[in-house]
Amino acid sequence: MESNESKLIHKPEELRVRDNYEKYYWRIMCGRILKDWRLYLMLLPLLLVFLLWRYLPLYELVAAFKTNDPTQRVLNRDFVGFTYFYSLMFGADASFFWLAFRNTFLLAFYGLLFGFPVPIVLALLFSEINSNGYRSLLQIATYLPRFVSTVVVTTIIHMLLSRPSPFSEPGVLAQFLGMIRVIPEEHVRQGIMYLPQYFRSVFQISGIWEAAGFGSIVYFAAIIGISPASYEAASIDGATKIDKIRHVVLPSILSTITIMLIMNVGQLLTVGFERVLLLMNNETYDTAEVVSTYVFSRAGIQAGGQGANQALASAADMINAVASMLLVIGANMISKRASNTSLY
Repeated sequence: MESNESKLIHKPEELRVRDNYEKYYWRIMCGRILKDWRLYLMLLPLLLVFLLWRYLPLYELVAAFKTNDPTQRVLNRDFVGFTYFYSLMFGADASFFWLAFRNTFLLAFYGLLFGFPVPIVLALLFSEINSNGYRSLLQIATYLPRFVSTVVVTTIIHMLLSRPSPFSEPGVLAQFLGMIRVIPEEHVRQGIMYLPQYFRSVFQISGIWEAAGFGSIVYFAAIIGISPASYEAASIDGATKIDKIRHVVLPSILSTITIMLIMNVGQLLTVGFERVLLLMNNETYDTAEVVSTYVFSRAGIQAGGQGANQALASAADMINAVASMLLVIGANMISKRASNTSLY
């Protein structure tokens, strides 16, 4: 029989390297951390942000299963099970909650349907501009709305579309839309921002204007990473600009598009709370109320006094979060089976 030493001698090199790595794994990792300790130190603020604003608030979700008693700590309250979930889905609060949930889904779905392709198209247009100076100028112009406060953006929208008072003129953009017959004149006089049928359009267009330029950065980075040899081979084959986009650019950035699509599906039910709250009013409640504003205004902070119900608000938020998680898992599974591209 061969001795253990002879077995070690005849063991393949890659197996010996793997065994040594597994044996001294933690020593190797500690050595890397000590070597690059400055990088890990820079990572600490981000970890603290996630800990304090992402993971620590999960503790408050326990309130969804407890009685609504603000005078006691959450863990000291009596356990009531799924009472508030039942009330939201089938009980007295069901009509308000399902209206908010429907509006949340529709706003997010329209945003995904119309807003998701725009950054890709912008990135394709930027990649076709040969002048670096002109392209940089256009990119800065499209990025700027992202860095403007949401309050400022919504204020501008109100100024352009609504009437500050019954005796004042409608906004400039509202007058223009009425002049070219896109919107009836009587609706312009009433004020577009006070008509529920226009809220979703205003919300989507303002969202695309605000985020499309900034969202194109990821796709533009993927496009400029494509090898020039691919373009040269397509040119030799007689491909036009459109052919290059169809057969070279889009297949090359397909994995990036898939990953971004999965991430957007995960945010399908987390519609921008600030913009909705600042754009909506009592007249547009039927199409503007979303789960986040429902939690804030009807069940949470803004209700105030005896009207505030932390348990109900936590239950509504948890339903929204669980639905978002299931959407991410489903989209990831479909993408993994269809294209072998996934988040995990």
